[in-house]
Amino acid sequence: MSATLILVIITCIISFLCFNDKRLFDSLKHHPATEYNKGQYYRWLTSGFVHGDYMHLFVNMFVLYQFGGLVESYLLYHFGTPGGLILYIITYLLIIIMGDVPTYFKHKENFYFASVGASGGVSGIIFTYILLFPWHNLYLFAIVPLPAIIFGVLYLWYSTWASRNQNDMIDHEAHFYGAVAGILIAIISRPEIFSEFLVKLVQEFPLK
Repeated sequence: MSATLILVIITCIISFLCFNDKRLFDSLKHHPATEYNKGQYYRWLTSGFVHGDYMHLFVNMFVLYQFGGLVESYLLYHFGTPGGLILYIITYLLIIIMGDVPTYFKHKENFYFASVGASGGVSGIIFTYILLFPWHNLYLFAIVPLPAIIFGVLYLWYSTWASRNQNDMIDHEAHFYGAVAGILIAIISRPEIFSEFLVKLVQEFPLK
């Protein structure tokens, strides 16, 4: 069983439990005010395994399973077993944490702000995929095909804009910083990925 599938299963189990237990949900969600006042920094991680509803969970897990398997295979190829598996799991967990840290500092005195979901971690996995396959198509709104690099630029722009202008109860900053964390961790883990990315940008353009 792949590490990606294990992460999906664990996330589904925890999310299902929280759907029926509000106290558990509240104890695991990212809530900067509680983290600041009570030192409950574990929420930076646990919030990535909790979701608001079944659709929220399905979308995140579908995307994680799709792209996570490819990133996991890449790490296994370069770091072997168990090194690649361990690095993949650590990468995913670190991205979740790093996606929550900026909103902690921004909202640590705002009792009304809270967020849940694996979106930050999933964003980081997608952007690792973009480094690997910059000209492969991704689908905007699951319909419009776009080269991965173009999708990534639009995603970062929209996340930045939405975090400043939208009030839709979505943690757009976690999406942005999760994506950035994915890029940074991928480059730190294996610096060659960046030069390979640049070569692919040039050699694989235009799309064939």
